[in-house]
Amino acid sequence: MMRGGVALAVTVLLAMVAGCGRATGGPASTATQAGHHGIVALGDSVPRGTNCDCTPYPPLTAESVSGTSGYRVTATNDAVGGYTSSDVLHQLDADGAAGRHVGDADAVEIEVGANDVAYTENCGTDLSCYTAEIPQVEENLTRIVARVHELTGGAPVLVVLLDYWSVWLGGTYAAAQGDAYVATAQALTDAINAAIRSVATATGSAYVDLRAAFKGPDYAYDETHYLSDDGDHPNAAGHEQIAAATADVIETALSGRSAH
Repeated sequence: MMRGGVALAVTVLLAMVAGCGRATGGPASTATQAGHHGIVALGDSVPRGTNCDCTPYPPLTAESVSGTSGYRVTATNDAVGGYTSSDVLHQLDADGAAGRHVGDADAVEIEVGANDVAYTENCGTDLSCYTAEIPQVEENLTRIVARVHELTGGAPVLVVLLDYWSVWLGGTYAAAQGDAYVATAQALTDAINAAIRSVATATGSAYVDLRAAFKGPDYAYDETHYLSDDGDHPNAAGHEQIAAATADVIETALSGRSAH
């Protein structure tokens, strides 16, 4: 999680954000003036916390940042189970509450894309049947990040893009589906994660490698112990692992900004 050595850097960045106006171009919000800072989560069932019956990673990340910065940081979870990248883009245009939350945010966590390439019986394990969707995912993510910056009215906001340990079932649950399933799931996860990483680089956003968080730096570990009983969503330990990885990335991003 976040360590005391960068506490000053995080505090300085949050103070810089607190001094800036939000989407209206006016003074900082009442919450920010009171020393309250917010993380907003967008995306699918992973940040939503589906099938976990636990605290999902967005509020866990906020709790970690609170402990480091000395500010009260809370999370608003606007992720929706089943959402695709197109759904999140539409949400930011059509859902006034979500737009307001993003407009007042100091950081926005976005994890989406797996449902764009969800397993279907029609495609089976034909990789090309799924990869055709990836250019649209990359375009949608780019537009989502741009929309986040529009909603914050140019005020400082840290956008954090998270990828996936697997876009389909993971661990022993994937293995039970056969070698072809595992091979396609791995290749498709490679492709989706590369698209997410590319958008992060192109837009100046932070990037969280959840496959490394779940499977180790060489992607060689079995992540089953981080998965709920559906083999698809994180369990409590999985959400804690995501929060730890995300907090480390936020720590690095904020300390880097404060140095400039």
